[in-house]
Amino acid sequence: MRRASSHSPESATAGAHAALARALTAPGDAADFQVLRVGTWPDRTAVLSSIDRLHRLLIAETLHATGNETPERRVERELDEIEAVLAAQIHFALEFPARLGEEAAQDTKALDARALRLARELLAQTPRLRERVFEDARAAWRGDPSCRHPIEALYAFPGIFAVTRHRIANILYHLEVPLLPRLIAENAHHRTGIDIHPGATIGREFFIDHGTGIVIGETAVVGNRVTLYQGVTLGAKSFPVDAEGRLVKGLPRHPIIEDDVTIYASATVLGRVTIGRGSVIGGNVWLTHSVPPNSRVSQAAPLQSGFEHGAGI
Repeated sequence: MRRASSHSPESATAGAHAALARALTAPGDAADFQVLRVGTWPDRTAVLSSIDRLHRLLIAETLHATGNETPERRVERELDEIEAVLAAQIHFALEFPARLGEEAAQDTKALDARALRLARELLAQTPRLRERVFEDARAAWRGDPSCRHPIEALYAFPGIFAVTRHRIANILYHLEVPLLPRLIAENAHHRTGIDIHPGATIGREFFIDHGTGIVIGETAVVGNRVTLYQGVTLGAKSFPVDAEGRLVKGLPRHPIIEDDVTIYASATVLGRVTIGRGSVIGGNVWLTHSVPPNSRVSQAAPLQSGFEHGAGI
């Protein structure tokens, strides 16, 4: 049998991986990320899988019963399983502030109890959540002439998907669960191209048409019966910094969109401005000031006159 030489591919690979392992486990200069080496972090797959299951319940997707199970018992069992997974993942997320030194560590039993309570608070809101999701689907059906039925919007429209995920993430955000709301929101962003921060306040009968490229910031407030088209940005105009030059977090900095507003494709609304009730903002508009109710805002019309003999130059 031929003996492997010290220069064989196997030994070269082993040596390379040993060096890589040392590099990846060395403290390095990334002090902000050393906490990643401590404890157990939420499992992305487990979190998102449980949210997928909850989403299916919200849109009344059929769950197949086993044996002599009634539909009610099947849903009950599904909720039990979702609760167990979410409680475990919320537990890991709740350890995050203590690892950063932002609060005192809690014992495991206290974290278990708190995580279970938060998971149950989320699930307790599913009847109200379903009502909101169905309202959004009806709004899409009313607003889109190509939509044959609200169920088509419920099952197929990326806007409904993104807003449903947002409504789940927003509950966890207000329950002050770390990490998970942003994970859910960014997963929806990845899947739909619609970026809604979990802190944004979204009213009833919200319709996102097409959706690609929409951005809604953390402190945005969107009223009832609002319609947004693709490419709309509800963003911040400026970012105040503290004495050390760091961004000040949590300040209201995004627009307030009142009820019954329509904002057309690629419009940008920046800053803590208010778009009055019943207003229509035209496509490609750049808006950094408030407008009163029932306003109509559009781009300036292009100049039609010619420049003969230097006129107008």
